[in-house]
Amino acid sequence: MSKFLKVATALALISTPAVADTFGLGRTALPEEIAAWDKDVRPDGTGLPDGSGDVLTGEEVFADQCAVCHGDFAEGVDNWPKLAGGAGTLADEDPLKTVGSYWPYLSTAWDYVNRSMPFGNAQTLDADEVYAIVAYILYSNDLVDEDFVLSNETFADVELPNHDGFILDNRLETEHSKWVGEPCMENCKEDVKVTMRAMVLDVTPDEGKDEPAPAMVEDAPVVEETKVEEAPVEEVVALDPELVAAGAKVFKKCKACHQVGDGAKNKTGPVLNGIIGQAAGAVEGFKYSKALKAKAEGGLVWTDETLAEFLRKPKAFMKGTKMSFAGLKKEKDLAAITAYLTSLGN
Repeated sequence: MSKFLKVATALALISTPAVADTFGLGRTALPEEIAAWDKDVRPDGTGLPDGSGDVLTGEEVFADQCAVCHGDFAEGVDNWPKLAGGAGTLADEDPLKTVGSYWPYLSTAWDYVNRSMPFGNAQTLDADEVYAIVAYILYSNDLVDEDFVLSNETFADVELPNHDGFILDNRLETEHSKWVGEPCMENCKEDVKVTMRAMVLDVTPDEGKDEPAPAMVEDAPVVEETKVEEAPVEEVVALDPELVAAGAKVFKKCKACHQVGDGAKNKTGPVLNGIIGQAAGAVEGFKYSKALKAKAEGGLVWTDETLAEFLRKPKAFMKGTKMSFAGLKKEKDLAAITAYLTSLGN
């Protein structure tokens, strides 16, 4: 049989209805096989498994599984993504895009954590842990209270701030006609003007003028520094070494944002050296929240009592605080960290 005849015979066979539909390969996937791969979760919660998780549980799971990259309070570590903050920055030149500021649907966060996290050990979290982590991320963005419980039943009740910040891609209907046909390669516009300049000043074409390029950033107004009078130093009381040591362990919860000791610098939070007996908002060079500035103007001084009250439940003590820490629930931890911070002095 000639090669031509063999090819013609093969084509005739695979063109028959029985073979043409399946090419004679594979089989229909079983329901359980489809279920193993079908992890899709829709914005309305369709596809979510049964389960639930609360904020405080999420804080613990997040600390164990996520904080090494994303920080204890979802503030990000080094170049790893920030998951919290950025509210009201989307119109800025350098917006901070997080779950709370940018993402339109909570299902994206749940689906991503469920499929891909933790880094290097993906899909080891059970559904309850994923719910708890996402609940904590919401709390870190000041979107829910600390007693919030996220579940497949409450999921649809959560609407992210940027829910309406996206538009449908309708370019196929509105612009497609401009994409087709022969592209214009010469004299496509009658008048071309430079309307903006690149951040790198030597890459924008000159306009044939000797005028200096406009400044990229307007000079910031000079703000006179407001001196804050320090509160009178209270009489120093001998500290319990064991209590101070216990406080050092509790302070590990704070290290992601605060530094203490020699060479300490402001990070996400201010340096805490000498905070006991200090007026609120007095650390030089740190940009405080409006909430704390208001407390400072009201005469707040960080004493053992006021600091303990703040650390017990920060968001209840100071509504609008930037600190996303849920708080210390045990009185012994509050006493220990106060002793530790007192021991640091100035």
